[in-house]
Amino acid sequence: MTARRRRRAPPAEPEYRPGQLLDWRSSEHWSERELPCRYCGFPTHLRDSRMKAAHKTCAEDALTIQAAEAADAYHQNGQTT
Repeated sequence: MTARRRRRAPPAEPEYRPGQLLDWRSSEHWSERELPCRYCGFPTHLRDSRMKAAHKTCAEDALTIQAAEAADAYHQNGQTT
């Protein structure tokens, strides 16, 4: 006879605080040339990991939205009950 396993509760949602998700202290994220941010369009010297112009907070907001959309798609496809 096999034992029944209980389902674990999903992990608690981590508390998101702007400015704490990405670490852009490296000089690789800085450029002398100012370009429009790929998310908001305002000029910035910052570059993301793909070397595209992006403000750090704009990139963090985009990652948060992507994670929420992925979680919603996962739940809508019946993967969790």
